[in-house]
Amino acid sequence: MKSNQSDTSRRSFLLKSSTFLTGSIFLNSIAEALVMHDNPDEKMRIALVGLGVRGVNMFGRQVKQDYDDKIEFVGFCDINPGRLEFGKKYIGVNCPTFADFDKMLVETKPDVVIVTTVDNTHHTFIVKALEFGANVITEKPMTTDEDKCQQILDAERRTGNKVIVTFNYRYSPHRQRIYEILRNGEIGDVTSVDFHWYLDTSHGADYFRRWHGFKEKGGTLLVHKSTHHFDLLNWWLDSDPEEVFAYGDQEFYGKNGPFRHTNCRPCTHKDKCDFYWDITKSQHMVDLYVNNEHHDGYLRDGCVFREDLDIYDKMAVQIRYMNGIQVSYSLTSYSPYEGYRIAFNGTKGRVEAWIKETQPWEEKEVDELRLTKNFGETEIISIPHGKGGHGGGDIRLKDKLFKDPTMADPYRQSAGTRDGALSILVGIAARNSIETNMPVKIADLTDIVLKKSGRGA
Repeated sequence: MKSNQSDTSRRSFLLKSSTFLTGSIFLNSIAEALVMHDNPDEKMRIALVGLGVRGVNMFGRQVKQDYDDKIEFVGFCDINPGRLEFGKKYIGVNCPTFADFDKMLVETKPDVVIVTTVDNTHHTFIVKALEFGANVITEKPMTTDEDKCQQILDAERRTGNKVIVTFNYRYSPHRQRIYEILRNGEIGDVTSVDFHWYLDTSHGADYFRRWHGFKEKGGTLLVHKSTHHFDLLNWWLDSDPEEVFAYGDQEFYGKNGPFRHTNCRPCTHKDKCDFYWDITKSQHMVDLYVNNEHHDGYLRDGCVFREDLDIYDKMAVQIRYMNGIQVSYSLTSYSPYEGYRIAFNGTKGRVEAWIKETQPWEEKEVDELRLTKNFGETEIISIPHGKGGHGGGDIRLKDKLFKDPTMADPYRQSAGTRDGALSILVGIAARNSIETNMPVKIADLTDIVLKKSGRGA
């Protein structure tokens, strides 16, 4: 554990003081906490837990390559010794590796812990890191149910240390432009939103190959995937979600398939299966997963028609916000294309978009928004498409985290535990509603006091 000296440091003082602040000041204090050291010239000491594809790429190798003058990896932790060995070489650092997370904390004394493990274990590592005295950067979703969420909220309050949730979607240019249009009142008061997300038969199917296909591990796509979308809504609408009602079912993957196997490689149906995926065509996936599956039995190319898959593949959600805005949301995981349609209906007009997602190798110059005023013309607004993952969001997020954490945040894109909690609570409420066939009130899930408006004020 860290010494009492850290409790009297400037970093600790600012962290504890920031509990009483809100809005951009509060969020900047979180970011500042990530680089507060007794010696400000020192690099940020980072420990990474979870060396899957997200860990070794976005928060491993890319961070090492782009921010090596700002950060130092001091430890890696994973339950799979093969992934640990490969991940260390692939990221390109010479730091100790651990199977025991507690031991890593004690021996490496990180300033920041990055959590990129299986979703239902996030809370364990977040709480332990906070209790140790470190700040946390966690992949979304923050966790997978209301009880684990409350544990994180309690730990942050108790320790004074802070958590940042990596909502990279907030940072993409066209989503930022939507935020500006709504904040500027260009369509008046928003009254309702139509939001429909489509996962194609490549990306959508991949969730059913992986551990995400099990509710226990990922909380269903309403938590794992839709947390991005619900966070965008909460951020755009500047109000807290109040009540949720939802429908969901599995009608395409899982038990609905015409045939099945454990995974693709030994499958006898590969010649006639549209979802056959040859993992061996990617050397990176072979090095990370195939060569190490004997350690833990995890088959990365799992069959999308396994009968024990228990998440929904189609979902429809109604959300009522504290300020009266109504949202109709849906997620389909077997669409022929990838992207989303969204429309904000206001008292003075409507802004809408049909954003078709591109693959990394595809070129896309602009994203378009349609702004139509009541009794007026339609304006087409073109926004340059951001380069890099998630429409440019990944790069901008990492710059904020590692390059200049104290940079101004005028669009409130930095996200803390309250944002992380409210995004997953919509998904958790939707899942609970599907299971009970009843509406679920967000206020009944945790002790967060909900706000009608001015969440960033």
